[in-house]
Amino acid sequence: MDLNSVDAVTIATAVRGRQVSAVEVVTATLNRIDKKDRELNCFTTVTRETALADAAKIDEAIASGKDPGVLAGVPFAVKNLFDIAGITTLAGSKINAENSPATQDATAVAKLKQAGAILVGALNMDEYAYGFVTENSHYGATHNPHDINRIAGGSSGGAAAAVAGGMVPLTLGSDTNGSIRVPAALCGVYGLKPTYGRLSRAGAFLFASSLDHVGTFTRSVRDAATAFDVLQGWDSRDPVCTPREALRVTSLQNDGNGASAHNIDGLRIAIADDYFCTGAEPEALAAVERVAQALGTTQYVTIPEAHRAKAAAFVITASEGANLHLANLRSRLEDFDPATCDRFLAGAMIPAAWYLQAQRFRSWFRDRVREIFQHVDVIIAPTTPCFAPLIGQQTIELDGKEVLVRAHLGLFTQPLSFIGLPVLSVPVVSPNTLPLGVQLIAAPYCEDKILQVAAFLEGKGVVAASIVD
Repeated sequence: MDLNSVDAVTIATAVRGRQVSAVEVVTATLNRIDKKDRELNCFTTVTRETALADAAKIDEAIASGKDPGVLAGVPFAVKNLFDIAGITTLAGSKINAENSPATQDATAVAKLKQAGAILVGALNMDEYAYGFVTENSHYGATHNPHDINRIAGGSSGGAAAAVAGGMVPLTLGSDTNGSIRVPAALCGVYGLKPTYGRLSRAGAFLFASSLDHVGTFTRSVRDAATAFDVLQGWDSRDPVCTPREALRVTSLQNDGNGASAHNIDGLRIAIADDYFCTGAEPEALAAVERVAQALGTTQYVTIPEAHRAKAAAFVITASEGANLHLANLRSRLEDFDPATCDRFLAGAMIPAAWYLQAQRFRSWFRDRVREIFQHVDVIIAPTTPCFAPLIGQQTIELDGKEVLVRAHLGLFTQPLSFIGLPVLSVPVVSPNTLPLGVQLIAAPYCEDKILQVAAFLEGKGVVAASIVD
């Protein structure tokens, strides 16, 4: 079994069936990390000893006839803003490195462990999750596995690149304005941002509380569904976490020939036009067209005032983020990443009236989009407006205009996370090019619909993770 490219479900099935031991899987994973991470710089911490010990416990459970869990023996890693017991939670910063080690795992980490998955480390990110590039002045830039001269995206860049680089099949990230979907698209893997509040954020160092989501990076749709199922459930430690019936992943399994057993009969699917059809490279729009053709959809919908939604999301993000770090901005300004510092300072000076107006607009925008989902089940749109820029690149040209990289990679993701919609970025198969992604968007708590569409596209060979050996 080539552990560098198979998905998590395949690994767990093999471990439970004793075709391979969990210790063998984890040992191979750690060796792979030793080899690949020197080039990619995904990991800030590797939990070698505890990973091997946990793997041995999984093997012991299987030998004694106990249920090891649905993710038995699956190696996973997490963005370094998730608490890991015994390790200091960096959140990509120099300042947090001075904190005491976490006393318990984040809820999301604990749930994956309870399902038999084995934590192998923590992953690089933009400082305090404020960015789309993962070019961190403290811990270095994470490189895109498809072209090491290019960014992996951010802020969960280490999480996306670790999956695309064949080091682990499953990682945890966070998404405020696109921090899961952007790196997923640029690295060619699946990136799921569930509905706001669907997964617990307890034990995660938040950025902008009214916008932050927890989600996953995976190599397959069934991995995304399986991990989502494991991670769900009400958590008293996170007041925004809402109890909902868990998605049953069995409906998303493939048949014996590898084709999706699901279909999209009855689903109303539309293409986002207007704002989502401009300001992008032709290849990004072509990826959307390819997905639309595979789905047989020609219907278009307009999400009104999306450009204002992006602007309002920027105001809320900057305000909430700056408020969180206000004490350190006053006393330790020089210890911030220069690329983050200026934006936090700007956020601290945003008038309260602007923030309140942005929140009022947010309510209006949510109602307008809710009306659209009365007539449509799933909307498709580009994830990013372009391929991965070069590391250090400051500007890109979009629609004939030179614009800033950091401000525009979230062009198509920011208006959607603004109102907490569930979105899956799927990697579109495009031979001889860098990866691109397409967003599948649904109404709140309708993750099953976007996963259903993704499973159909995967079965048709239109989308697939691009793993670099």
